[in-house]
Amino acid sequence: MYDLLVVGAGPYGLSIASHAAAAGLNLRVLGRPMAAWRDNMPRGMYLKSEPWASNLADPERRWRLDAYCATQGVTARHAEPIPVAMFAAYGLWFASNAVPPVDERTVRRLTARQGGFEAVTEDGEVLRARTVALAIGLMPFVEVPYALRGLDPALVTHSSHHSDLGRFRGKDVTVVGGGQAALETAALLAEQGTRVRVLARAEELRWNDVPPPLRRPWRESARAPHSGLGCGWRNWFYAECPGLFHRLPETTRARIAATALGPAGAWWVRDRVETTVELLLDREVGSARAIPGGVRLETVSRHGRRLSLETQHVIAATGFRATVDRLGLLSADLRGSLATTADGAPVVGRSFESSQPGLFLAGLLTASAFGPAMRFVHGATYTASTLVQGVRRRLDVPAPAAVVPAPAVWGRAEVPSVARS
Repeated sequence: MYDLLVVGAGPYGLSIASHAAAAGLNLRVLGRPMAAWRDNMPRGMYLKSEPWASNLADPERRWRLDAYCATQGVTARHAEPIPVAMFAAYGLWFASNAVPPVDERTVRRLTARQGGFEAVTEDGEVLRARTVALAIGLMPFVEVPYALRGLDPALVTHSSHHSDLGRFRGKDVTVVGGGQAALETAALLAEQGTRVRVLARAEELRWNDVPPPLRRPWRESARAPHSGLGCGWRNWFYAECPGLFHRLPETTRARIAATALGPAGAWWVRDRVETTVELLLDREVGSARAIPGGVRLETVSRHGRRLSLETQHVIAATGFRATVDRLGLLSADLRGSLATTADGAPVVGRSFESSQPGLFLAGLLTASAFGPAMRFVHGATYTASTLVQGVRRRLDVPAPAAVVPAPAVWGRAEVPSVARS
């Protein structure tokens, strides 16, 4: 029986595994490393977060994004976005050097058993562990507007369902949403010759400003300090103080998690959108139906003005909603045992342990508990160290005398090479 089973091998799962291995835990990591970053983001996209705020977390802080970029002859600079393909390759490099060998099989079912948990893999093997860290990323939580649900996937998809937008070349596509995913997807579509429009509820789009230099006069830094989530004291609190955020009243935490850092486009995609993409703002999809050759959308403004339009395909770039009822890999009994907050998110303790003893949660599932940082890679650093401490306490395992570096044998793969686009 393992001490810890890490389910998921994205930034959070790999970071947790690195800390758990350094703590001397007997662990198993399951999942295809960086799967969502490799399979669910179109080629040509860039990382919105700053490079220095996009590190996976190992205890020695040795396997950073800038270190990987250096192996590729690229300098990771502030205010210069990194291609998503390079970030995905960085995650594979991290997995090869900072984490024990990853079992790339998928967990199909997780069940609570006496003394721990039982996981069934995609090929039927049963694994047992005393504790589990669930770090399953975003894909189970895809959110599509109600009016678009039920339409054939040939007509409506989520933005996370595409690694290649080439199928839409020369077609007419409507992108629903006003955030980075919607705007960058629309820009990529326009640049390949797709007739594309963005349909958003907002009366005007929001754009992030070019970030100020890292080194500034102290008065400017004091007014608006840098943080992993952007400038300003509020963002600094969200990014650097998840433990304090967790002490806020539940209703306050839920409100902030739902509204902070709302939809906005990166400064470097603005010109690519405003000069090439049709924008239909203050519009919400009221209904949609299939028609020969595409979809007919009935939209309405907040003032009741209606507009109909026809399009060949709709891409819903409408985010994710992490609730317990969407945790399909959990057995019904285990899922039903989890306490939830008013917004449907799981109740999570100060060490990321759920109401089911020994079941620890990570990533978007914990945003209502620990704040907006858990929606970004930046949150993996706090999560990994805090969660593994909680696992040690649950297992009554003493802290190691010193940080144990990853054994050299783990560095088993060549450095992935990705050309910067």
